[in-house]
Amino acid sequence: MSLRRADCVERLLAYDRACVVALNRALAHRPCLLLARAISRLGDGELWVGLILVLALLHDGAGARCALHLAAAAGGGLLVYLATKRRAGRARPYVHLKELQLCARPLDEFSFPSGHTQHAVAFAIIVSAYFPPLALLLVPFAVLTGVVRVVLGLHYPSDVLAGVVIGSGIAGLSLVALPVP
Repeated sequence: MSLRRADCVERLLAYDRACVVALNRALAHRPCLLLARAISRLGDGELWVGLILVLALLHDGAGARCALHLAAAAGGGLLVYLATKRRAGRARPYVHLKELQLCARPLDEFSFPSGHTQHAVAFAIIVSAYFPPLALLLVPFAVLTGVVRVVLGLHYPSDVLAGVVIGSGIAGLSLVALPVP
């Protein structure tokens, strides 16, 4: 890696560290913290399983098709997520940044990418393709999911950005492979 590229990478990493510290300090206070923990907890997986079940039961053929689509995207997304997370092996911010307040228990040891964000983005895109009005709920939830993962000290902003890119890619590819009727 050239000196110029290495310098650029180091500046980006320094910005990443500064952002996580700033958000953690600014928003890791009681009212914001309670909301952040609740949003993060919803993204642990139970919300998505519940959404799949509700769609399968309540919306005739379109709901069942969307539920199957979500299950396929979740399975594929999980494989990509696990492979990427193990290969990257990036420690969570609170491990290296002692000034951070860890505000929630991590589900695993690695930070990159944010699986919560990846799944929230993929699900928001896919469900919105089938049921556009639900975008009004799911898109803001996906954005908040990414933000609170940083606030809680569990991810760097670049982890969240990677989750957005991977989740969008999975959703996009799945919508090409399984187009909405």
